[in-house]
This record gives sequence, C-alpha cells and structure tokens, in this order.
Amino acid sequence: MKLPFRTGALAGAVIAMLGLCSTASAAGRPDLVLAGLKAGRPHQVDQLIVKYRDGASAADQSAVRQGLGAAKVDTIRAGNSKRGETALLRLPPGLSVAAAVKALSSDPSIEYVEPNWIYTHAATSNDTYVTNGSLWGMYGDASSPANQYGSQAAEAWTRGHTDCSGVLVGVIDEGIYFNHEDLAPNIWTNPYDPVDGRDNDGNGYVDDVRGWDFDGNSNNINSGGANDDHGTHVSGTIAGVGGNGKGVAGSCWSGVKLISARFLGRNGGTTANAVKSVDYFNDLKTRHGLNIVATNNSWGGGGFSQALSDAITRANNAGILFIAAAGNSAVDNDTTASYPSNYPQANIIAVASITNTGALSSFSQWGKTTVDIGAPGSGIFSTVPKSAKGQLVSGYASYNGTSMATPHVTGAAALYKSSHAAATAADVKAAILGAAIPTPSLQGKVVTDGRLDASGF
Repeated sequence: MKLPFRTGALAGAVIAMLGLCSTASAAGRPDLVLAGLKAGRPHQVDQLIVKYRDGASAADQSAVRQGLGAAKVDTIRAGNSKRGETALLRLPPGLSVAAAVKALSSDPSIEYVEPNWIYTHAATSNDTYVTNGSLWGMYGDASSPANQYGSQAAEAWTRGHTDCSGVLVGVIDEGIYFNHEDLAPNIWTNPYDPVDGRDNDGNGYVDDVRGWDFDGNSNNINSGGANDDHGTHVSGTIAGVGGNGKGVAGSCWSGVKLISARFLGRNGGTTANAVKSVDYFNDLKTRHGLNIVATNNSWGGGGFSQALSDAITRANNAGILFIAAAGNSAVDNDTTASYPSNYPQANIIAVASITNTGALSSFSQWGKTTVDIGAPGSGIFSTVPKSAKGQLVSGYASYNGTSMATPHVTGAAALYKSSHAAATAADVKAAILGAAIPTPSLQGKVVTDGRLDASGF
C-alpha cells in the first residue's frame, strides 16, 4: 500500500518503521553521505539516488518507492541480469533527504542510497584584457617568452611536438562554444551517429554529434550560449589551435579532438548527470574503441557519492584518466575531503594551482596524500564565448582557479599519449607525476612535492 508523506511527523513515523523491518545493511558509505549533509554540502532537496542490489526485482523497486511515497524521475544507469538499476527518485513533501538516506541505508533490496549532490565549477574570474605574452601557463625555462613555472609545454612545441592526431579528450563541464575560432578544428564529430533524428549508435543519445548536453538533455553542447564560458575556457587550455595567428595555443594544439559532456548549467550540475557524463565516455571507449586518454573535471562541491565513485571505477577499468581540480577553498584535502578529487581510484590525478612566481595560489586546496601535483592556475588566458549584438563571437579571458590548473595536466596527458601510443592510463599518470619539478611552495603540500613539466612529452 502506498504511504503518502504529507508532514514531517508522518514521514518520521514511516522511516522508523522501515528501519525496524529491514534485515540487511546497504553498501556504500552512509557515514560519509550523512557527514556531507551535516556539513551543508549543496544537494537537490527533493531528490535521492538509489542503487538497487543485483537481482532486485521490479516489485522490490516499486516497494521502495511506495514505502517512501516517492516517484522515479530518471534512470541513471539501467539494470540488467548482472547488475541492479541506479535510479533517481523524487521525494514527497515533508521527507528530508537525510531521513530517507537513514531509512534506506538498511533496506535489503538496496546497495546504496545518497543525495543528488550539486557541483559547481572551480574557477574565479579575473581581468578579461590580457596583453600579448601573458600565456605563462604554457611557457618553459627556455621558451620565448619564458617562465620557469609554466607547464613547459612550449618546450615540447619547439621540438616539433604539436600533433596529437588520434587522441581524444572528454570535457565534463559546462558546454563548449564549438564554433570558436581557436577551437573549431579540434572539436570531435561523432562518426557513429550522423544528424538524422535517430540514435544510430544505440547509446541512448540521438544525434550526439559533438557530445551531449546532460543538463538540458539535448545534443546542443553550447546550449548555455555565452554562459558556457568555463567549459570553453578549459577547452582552450587543452586544445586551443596553435599556429593560426589567433588567440591562444593549447597544450595539444593540433589534431586532438574534444568531446563535450555538458552537465554544469546555470544552477550547477548534479551527481546524476555527472555519473551519466562519465559513463558516456566509458561507453564510447569500450564499445567503439575511441582513444580517449582522459576526462577533464574542473568542478566539485558535493559530498561523497558511491554512484560517482563507481562511475570513476568504470572509467579506470576502461583506461580513462579522471583529472580533477583540487578545489578553491584553501583547505587541506587530507583533513577535509573534496570530491571528486578525493576519490581513491588509481586513474585520478588531483591538481592544485600555482601562480606565475611558483607560489601555491592563495585559493588552492592541497593535500600531501590526496592532491598529486601543481600546475598553472592563476591568471590563465584562454578561449571564451562572447555575446555581441545578440550573436556569439570568439573571445578570450583570464581566469583563476584549480579549474584552470587541471586542463594543463589534461593537455599534458594528451601530449604524452600522442607520442606513446602503447601507454596505458597508468603509464600516462606515472609519466606526469614522475616528471614533476620539485617546487618549494608544494613541498609537503602535494604527493609529488612539485609542479607539472611537459617539456619531455
């Protein structure tokens, strides 16, 4: 019988009943989930992510929904004969997320339950006018102009290493202004799903020609227009076209292809869409064999999510690096976990930000055991969309953030993979961390004690 929750008191009574009737404990980390809620991590206040156990029947799932008075609003990951479904539920008025988590954490048909956390990008804006010679994040000791604290990518360029053909990178972020003059040649076109109104490749996304907008559920990866500046900015650092006499040059300036998974919208992004985004790339690589070396993840802010952690594990199994911003709250991630960079999977590279003088950026988070490396993140000039007379046009701007540091590492991963075709994800990560330059400001602050060096890639 459906139990309609209309008041907090009634909800509490049924929660207690559900807890007493349960006979098995759920997996996941309910302790971390509840800690995140207690700390006030942002989340959708009326939504819940539920991962059913393998073998849970449709009747079991219906009983869970009826017991809460909840409705299913989305399938995050479909179930099959080997795995249980991951679903997004909408809770009734009067039932808090915390109360629902506590109740269902011991339900025998559920593997784990958690909030639908909200994430935001990890960037702050700076002066949008930047003079020539300010692309310091790409410079090296011997480049012209030079900056010893840059990523040293320019030194790889001077050796003729600019062609990253055959390498693909996923950008999980806001959308990308794909017509930008300094990005358009390096935007991926899906060969498996031409624009014809049909889902030709059978992945559930119709005409995902350049990627998918998970926030808006469409194939328009620039549905945010000029507000897709953050996703466009990180894209320019990875793959801004070089040698064209315009704007900037990315670490991998020629041949690399960017695939967009737009999950950050005007109000941020959710765990549900983050999971779908990660799995979108997992599917592209495992089903089609695309040479996706990494995804760039310049975002954070939610609490612990078993669903997202599991998706990152699937990326690890697929051989895709998950390169993540350490965060901008100037705290130690060893003591205050920041997700997704704090997840333990081997394919994660967590990135702190440094300035053009080699200092740890004032906003950057750090962690001797949880943050891997530093990279340029203060005053980073890159591509953005601009609005002019109602039209989008190509623009450039300088931003600060671990968001800006992260794509320097992602670009370096693509650069390395392009010249080491047989390298595994573990090999690429080892090369990046092994090449780090010891840096005083990062001693005891990151795993490598140093900053990015792509000069030998």
